[in-house]
Amino acid sequence: MNSTNTPNSVHTLTTTPLTDDLVHGAIDIERTARGLLPHRLPAWARAQNTDGQLAMAESQPSGVRLAFRTTATVVELDTVPTKRVYVGVPSRPDGLYDLLVDGRLAGQGSVAGGDILTIDMSAGTYEHEEAGQPGTLRFDGLPEGTKTVEIWLPHNETTELVALRTDAPVEPTAPLGASGRKVWLHHGSSISHGSDAASPTTTWPALAASLGGVDLINLGFGGGALLDPFTARTLRDTPADMISVKMGINLANADLMRMRAFTPAVHGFLDTIREGHPATPLLVVSPILCPIHEKTPGPGAPDFSTLASGQLRFMAMGDPAERAQGKLTLESIREELARIVAQRAADDPHLHYLDGRELYGEADHEELPLPDALHPDATAHRRIGERFADLGIGALGGPVSI
Repeated sequence: MNSTNTPNSVHTLTTTPLTDDLVHGAIDIERTARGLLPHRLPAWARAQNTDGQLAMAESQPSGVRLAFRTTATVVELDTVPTKRVYVGVPSRPDGLYDLLVDGRLAGQGSVAGGDILTIDMSAGTYEHEEAGQPGTLRFDGLPEGTKTVEIWLPHNETTELVALRTDAPVEPTAPLGASGRKVWLHHGSSISHGSDAASPTTTWPALAASLGGVDLINLGFGGGALLDPFTARTLRDTPADMISVKMGINLANADLMRMRAFTPAVHGFLDTIREGHPATPLLVVSPILCPIHEKTPGPGAPDFSTLASGQLRFMAMGDPAERAQGKLTLESIREELARIVAQRAADDPHLHYLDGRELYGEADHEELPLPDALHPDATAHRRIGERFADLGIGALGGPVSI
């Protein structure tokens, strides 16, 4: 099945208006001058956020896909991507789109050009240039007959949806929660967002959802799993049959709080979720193994000395002795999360805990070390997803199919 990026081509296809019911996995959809911009935080939460990193992350459509039924054999999608340019860092590849036909990967493609977001990590600045024209993603040779088509948007590239064209009519699929499949709502860090995964359907949450037979809403935010109250309220207000929250790594590498603040913040985060989901299965997941932060607090920082080799790596800048003053390490975070969940589970039988090292631990690190010392690679994403389908979705009552 072919895919091409043809920004200026004209095809005699039927245009279907892009409407909210064609988009799955987004929390909010903003109407822009060019089309639709999926968001993974609602407008009111975005208004409360002042962090450029989180603003970028929530607009990157990890887990967001177009879904429709059609007999079409040709599909075109016009989008305007936002390309990230990091000062002093090698250029990033274009984001990938995954085409699924009846749940199976049937094609991939990219859209070049678009807007540019220039990020200076040393200065902490973000500069957005709205200069791009729409590009066209084209898939042809789709199988004959009625089928479900999904186009998973790049998990790491902000994507405005401009136009959808096909050679046969399309109709939206059933909304999430109405198809008979359970809806899994997940929140986590860049690892959950999909950093270093191969494509949008191979982030570990997308893999786990596929293997576990559930529909995903992914609120994994690169650098943004920081116990923000507006994130907790978003989880509270989003319909779901099962919820997981993976917390810890960003709290360590951001050096955001001490243990004195961490414990009540976790309780408050869980309390808020329970306001909207009093009996929904809820799983608290502690960090996967990350040796630089196991015993050493943050802040974490890029190691710019590695850029000469074309590889950005991260390092922990804290002092292990500072744990005595309440600075957070992954070891202390896991200990406290396990204690908090055990305490609360006495009155909340639907609350569960999973040690993240069961998803990726010492033996996994020996075999599949973290390439940048912080994020798992594509192979490790697959391993984590396979394990979570069993240990996570299975524990939450999902119809695991592996």
